[in-house]
Amino acid sequence: MSKTFNVGDHVRWNSEAERVSGVIIKKISADTNFKGYTHHASRDAPQYLITSDKTDHIAIHKGTAQRLVSTPPRKSRGTKKAKRG
Repeated sequence: MSKTFNVGDHVRWNSEAERVSGVIIKKISADTNFKGYTHHASRDAPQYLITSDKTDHIAIHKGTAQRLVSTPPRKSRGTKKAKRG
């Protein structure tokens, strides 16, 4: 049985070069053509459309290829306080 995830889940998977993380933007439950390849999916074995955190690259992966990870902390935009002296 395939692992299941939800839209908005933060996941990690292995690409050819490195581990990549991103956010699921759509759950796919029917065969879909994407970038010249047919991704076979069903309700019992869905695939997921994911956008990469680093590059905004979009990919489709099976649930078994992914692991749920915690959402990374947001970068603060605060200003540095001036030192008194």
